[in-house]
This record gives sequence, C-alpha cells and structure tokens, in this order.
Amino acid sequence: MLGYRFSNYQPPASKKGNDFEKLLKIFMQLVLITAGNVGEALQWLTELDKQYKLTDGKYGIGDFIDQLKRDGYITDEGPKGEFKLNAKSEQRLRQNALEEIFGKLKKSKGGEHNTVHSGRGDEQTTERRNYEFGDSPEQIAMTDSIRNAQINHGFEDFRLTEGDLEVMESEFKTQTSTVLMIDISHSMILYGEDRITPAKQVAMALAELITKKYPKDTLDILVFGDDAWQIEIKDLPYLQVGPYHTNTVAGLELAMDILRRRKNPNKQVFMITDGKPTCIKEGIKYYKNAFGLDHKILNKTLTLAAQLKKLKVPVTTFMIATDPYLKQFVRQFTEANGGNAYYSGLQGLGNLVFEDFKKNRRKKL
Repeated sequence: MLGYRFSNYQPPASKKGNDFEKLLKIFMQLVLITAGNVGEALQWLTELDKQYKLTDGKYGIGDFIDQLKRDGYITDEGPKGEFKLNAKSEQRLRQNALEEIFGKLKKSKGGEHNTVHSGRGDEQTTERRNYEFGDSPEQIAMTDSIRNAQINHGFEDFRLTEGDLEVMESEFKTQTSTVLMIDISHSMILYGEDRITPAKQVAMALAELITKKYPKDTLDILVFGDDAWQIEIKDLPYLQVGPYHTNTVAGLELAMDILRRRKNPNKQVFMITDGKPTCIKEGIKYYKNAFGLDHKILNKTLTLAAQLKKLKVPVTTFMIATDPYLKQFVRQFTEANGGNAYYSGLQGLGNLVFEDFKKNRRKKL
C-alpha cells in the first residue's frame, strides 16, 4: 500500500526520568511529614533506599539530590548551607495534594458555585420560561420562540411577538469566602497517629482548588492552639503541632474578624480538629482544663457558634475522632450554629471537605 500511516509519537522511556519522578513523589511526602525539613526528609529517603532498594545503583540518591537542585526544587544557598525548599516545591506539594484528594478538575473562569436560585444568572440550564421585561437578548431561545410563533400565528400570518418569546433559564454563580481552621494542639500527634499531615494535605488541596477553579473566591487559613493566628498558603508545608491546648474560641473569633473584611455575600468556616476545646484566654491569662468538657469553656464556644449563625456564617466541623463525648460536643456546637458536622477518619477527610465545599449554593438576592 502506497502512502504513509501517521500515529502518535511515543518517546522512548527514560529510565533516569522515571527514577527521578518515583523518588520525587516519595520525597514530597516525606517533606510534608517533616514540616519542610529537607535534610531530615533526605535522610529518611536514604534509609528507605537502603531498606527497600528504591534505586538500582545507576541513579542514586546523590544523583537525585543534584537533580533537585538543578531543577529548582531545593537550594543550599542559605547562610548555613542547609537545604531549603524553593517555591517550585511548594507549588508541587499543592498540586500533588489536589490530584490525590480531589482528583483532576478542569480549570474554569469566574466563581462557579451554583445556587438553587434561577433567573438572570450566568449558567444556562435546559429549562425555559416566558420572556419577561428586562431579560437580555442573549437569553432568548430562538428556535423555541419561532416554533411558538408558527403555532400561535400559522405560516400565512407568520410574525414573532413578545408573547411567543421564550428565554433560557439560568443559574447564579456565587463567590464564596472560606476560612479554614486547623487545630495544631498536641493531641494532633498523640497516640502514635499523625493527624496534622492529612490536615495539611487537605488545606493545600483546597488552596490549589480555589486558586485554579474558583479564582474569585477567597481562602484564609488560620491555626489554633493556645492562641490563633493566620498563616499564608505557602506556610502550609512547614506547619507543626505545638505543646498547645485547644483554644477553639480564639480560632472562631479570628475567623469572624477575617470574614467581616470580606465583601462576598457567602461566607463559611471549615474547622478541622480532633478534640474538645480545652482553653480560653481571659485578659493576659489562660484558663485551661484538659480533663473533659469544662462548662466555662464550652459555654463561651457555643456562644460564638450562635453569633456566627446570626451573621449567617455556617461552620462545618470535621472531627478526626469518634469518642462519644466528643460527638456530643460537636452536636451541641452544630445545633447552636446551624452548620454541618462530619466524623471522619484520616483517609476520608479530603473528600468530605470537597463535597461540603461544593454544596455551598446559597446567594443573597
């Protein structure tokens, strides 16, 4: 047969590249676990290589480190010569978290939280309705309108009148301001279970999701222990648990202050925690009680939940624990706020956050 047959070009597999990507995936996970300590992550990677033979001798850990530096993932140009992550690694960590937790999502323009309200919105639907004064010409369904004119007036006296017009129904896309609260109290690493790393992964995935898919939305992240303070998205890989109690009140107060400055009509708070509130601040002193639910602390927490409800700010609590008395506290808190609550294992945390984020379909009209 004369002629040429064309097909997609399949480049030959690069053993070196494959080794690098395989090691990079493990390295990124270790960096997250070590709170951004590159040296410690590389030590762990070297030990894993000894135990599980991750490399074949042709491309070793030393080659991997050189390529990390060459490709801009890490640098050793600091004053003490220690390895540090570059912005490229921080971005890669967020992308990995997004792909692992939320799956592959298509980029889109504008805010895309669909609401239950229809009318003169942005997103066209399959529904039709009669034309009303003020509808834009772009909304007119011409095929349906011409069909109506033929039915109403016939072919001999064909004309298109206002009564024949139908418009395509549309839905509003909303913009949402979200505050993500992350518990960094000591209990997040107690009993041999690392709860802070999954929380960081979820936060990075949510940050990447909002940045890429909902660019008009805002995401603010805060952490709370004895006190609460705001952090930047770039700080997430370096987040560590401290010797703190759980001052939920401080976290909620800071979340309220942040959302007051946001102009979006839709506001919400996500709170990832594994325990009960055990601390409040009175003046310059801390009132603490880690032994069960203290009514003084509980009442202050529930009062804030009710205040957020008045401000129409729902709080969704992701409780990484299943203790019965903790469930009772979460039920009280959720009832006072009118929000939602989930009791999640570490594996399902990301999917729950994503599903609840998508459910935000409210809009003030």
